[in-house]
Amino acid sequence: MNKQVIGRLLIVRGLRALADGYVSLLLPVYLLALGMTPFQVGAIATATLVGSGALTMIAGLYAWRFNYRSLLLAASFVMIGTGLGFAAFSHFWPLLLIAFVGTLNPSNGDVSVFLPLEYAVLSINSEDNSRTASFARYSLVGALLAAIGACLAATPDLLVTKLGITPTAALQCMFLLYGACGVASAVIYATLPEERDTTHQQPAPLRQGKQRVFMLAALFCIDALGGGFVVQSMVALWLFQKFHLSPTLAGTIFFGTGLFSAFSYLVAVRIAKKIGLVNTMVFTHLPSNLCLIAMPFAPNLGWVIALLLMRGALSQMDVPTRSSYVMAIVPPEERAASAAVTSVPRSLAASAGPFMAGYLLSISSFGWPLIVSGALKTIYDLLLLAMFRTVKPPEESTA
Repeated sequence: MNKQVIGRLLIVRGLRALADGYVSLLLPVYLLALGMTPFQVGAIATATLVGSGALTMIAGLYAWRFNYRSLLLAASFVMIGTGLGFAAFSHFWPLLLIAFVGTLNPSNGDVSVFLPLEYAVLSINSEDNSRTASFARYSLVGALLAAIGACLAATPDLLVTKLGITPTAALQCMFLLYGACGVASAVIYATLPEERDTTHQQPAPLRQGKQRVFMLAALFCIDALGGGFVVQSMVALWLFQKFHLSPTLAGTIFFGTGLFSAFSYLVAVRIAKKIGLVNTMVFTHLPSNLCLIAMPFAPNLGWVIALLLMRGALSQMDVPTRSSYVMAIVPPEERAASAAVTSVPRSLAASAGPFMAGYLLSISSFGWPLIVSGALKTIYDLLLLAMFRTVKPPEESTA
């Protein structure tokens, strides 16, 4: 295990999560402040996911031909440009274009081009018996820093109060900070080694694990479509509409949900060792879906917060286990392509969610996107259990 490389990846993951944590909350605030409608907010959130999916597919499928360090550096430069672009432009069409080609993330999870590249590097530098734990630490760092980032959503209010600048200018400063995180990421990526671990075969396109990976990708699309309805930006938009929350209060709420999600990653590793990866993915996910469906019927904000926290404690346990499972059931040389083939369709399927959620929220603040999301995710869980409960990774088969 190359702890030095893994440590650097964790640092960069934390930087990106910090930026994503506040951007996902401030994006709807910023766009509404520019005079856009909830439907336009959903369209821009959709553009971020479509663009990220396309770029991730290209990077993942062809990453085996290039050096991972160079690709990660290129992605960092795109992140820098994204922050500068959102700070510089204020009209719908330019921002839609920047959202499509950039790395902006409306979700509290990583759905960008960085994901398959870092997954592959993480797998290469982790031993098989510690792979799930490595993915759990990777997810834990992301969740903790995303939670802290959510608290930074209060920064624009402080800038307005302390510096006397306009609210729009304060929000634009936060996108400049997003670009600065891209600069810091590039500096760290530049220190990664160019060569991969020589004990592994050279990366290659999918061959041996093709059928399983494609089946998983199809199932993940159902889950991602449901998740697209409740990306953090759209949940925040629903809270702003229904309860008239301030960005500061919303940030505090999502800080709590982020902490619950972060610690759930550690629990997921222990559960997976006892009941297996697929069972962990399914039986922790189903209760969180019920929380989503119940939220629109909650009598007050207090109940909504309780359901959000409960969902935060359960809904993300499948993240490290899912990642580890995909990496485990394919040969090492096919892991980069597998990460891309399973993550990119997720991004593309999820991209339809914010668009439709924005439309639903433009005609009603009831919370229909939450109900649709919970129903789709439940269908995914049941299908995954039925189709893959007998497909076990090597470490479970020999246990």
